[in-house]
Amino acid sequence: MNFRLVLKSIGVLLICEAISMLPSLIVSGIYQEHNALSFIYTILIILSVATPLIMIKTRTKNMYARDGFAIVAFSWILMSFFGSLPFVFSGTIPSLIDAFFEASSGFTTTGASILSNLEEIPKDILFWRSFTHWIGGMGVIVLTLAILPSLGARGIQMMKAESPGINPGKLVPKVGETAKILYGIYILITIVEIVLLVMAGLPVYDSFIHTFGTVGTGGFSNMSLSVGAYNNVYVEVIITIFTFICGANFALYYYMLKGDLKAPFKDEEFKFYFGVVVIAISLITLDINTHVFHNIWESLRYSSFQVVTIISTTGYATADTEQWSMFSKIILFSLMFIGGCTGSTGGSIKNIRILLLFKVMKRELLQIIHPRAVYSVRIGKKALDEKTIAEVLGFFAMYIIVFIVGVLIVSLDNLDWSTTFSSVAATLGNIGPGFGIVGSLGNYASLSDLSKLTLSILMIIGRLEIYPILLLGIPSFWKRVSI
Repeated sequence: MNFRLVLKSIGVLLICEAISMLPSLIVSGIYQEHNALSFIYTILIILSVATPLIMIKTRTKNMYARDGFAIVAFSWILMSFFGSLPFVFSGTIPSLIDAFFEASSGFTTTGASILSNLEEIPKDILFWRSFTHWIGGMGVIVLTLAILPSLGARGIQMMKAESPGINPGKLVPKVGETAKILYGIYILITIVEIVLLVMAGLPVYDSFIHTFGTVGTGGFSNMSLSVGAYNNVYVEVIITIFTFICGANFALYYYMLKGDLKAPFKDEEFKFYFGVVVIAISLITLDINTHVFHNIWESLRYSSFQVVTIISTTGYATADTEQWSMFSKIILFSLMFIGGCTGSTGGSIKNIRILLLFKVMKRELLQIIHPRAVYSVRIGKKALDEKTIAEVLGFFAMYIIVFIVGVLIVSLDNLDWSTTFSSVAATLGNIGPGFGIVGSLGNYASLSDLSKLTLSILMIIGRLEIYPILLLGIPSFWKRVSI
């Protein structure tokens, strides 16, 4: 472990977090809020911690894979902690555990909240709360690589540890350039959605808030009833389209910009993602058209919004899904475990892993029928090696174990089944709302401090795809390699 380089890199990332609070200061001035000092105090605290770290002199610039994992794990924990301080200093969330929960939910793009009566909360605090989605969506590590290309090839270790998906790869030879391309696309999508939401009738401030929640697939709103408060079909269509877009692999949009407009439909994962969405929308539309609504277009409107925001792990809501049938709720619950595509801002298990699992299952069944035959598992035209398959199956096992442990801890609150299971699924998968007490019109405020802290850690574990946080508990991970 290159401890000096790890500490120095964490310092750089914390500096980026301090800088990211400046837009909230501007919002505080525009709307004449009185929380500017809350952000100033937080910035000063972050700088007092980060400055000594960035001044550390490293004896070697070699970065190993585990250095990248350590940087990412500690950075997300520290960012969530320091990101919670404006909530505490402003008095919006006096409890540090509650504030840590809210900040973790923001940076991990989960969207779970302990807040209610959002209309009464200062605009600058809500802006910071939603802006953490935008920062965490593409990942602060990728942001750092975009603005600090001096990390060079070493940065790929950090990018691999932080970016969603099996293998983020590089679109171009230099990792810094890859990060810039990703963020360029990210910013372009952000600007387009803000403009469209304003044109659809949302106030500028509200457009920013919901765009941050959409492109970051987070789901924080400034309205207690979420997007449903506007009852604006144009806004719903825009957010549905953009959440779907941001749940797909951003590399596909780079290829489209390069002239390959058919790139998404050449990608097997995207086709699987698209198919799951269409099937889920169709089934729920038919179901709620019978049990909840009596108009096929109204049923389609609400089913499509809920399905896309759940599978993309955004979590916005326009309907009280507690009133839906068990059939529709089970479909939505299942989507919580699928999530977005690799290379997207979405969370959960990811479509590529689900697709790969089906292919492995098919291979095993064929192997029973024809024991002497040799079957390869392919994604597109590429045959996957057994090591990759083993890693994916290992990920499934760890995901299930973490889920079970989370359920056991939250069950100590003695809540109902739907609340207990869905709260863990929704936080580990970075979705946000679940069912029961934590449903689309509820929140996590009534849970115990132990459950909130557990769910906060689950958000970070889910956002970083399990490995970085779990590796911290393995003694050999800390073995010193160089100083």
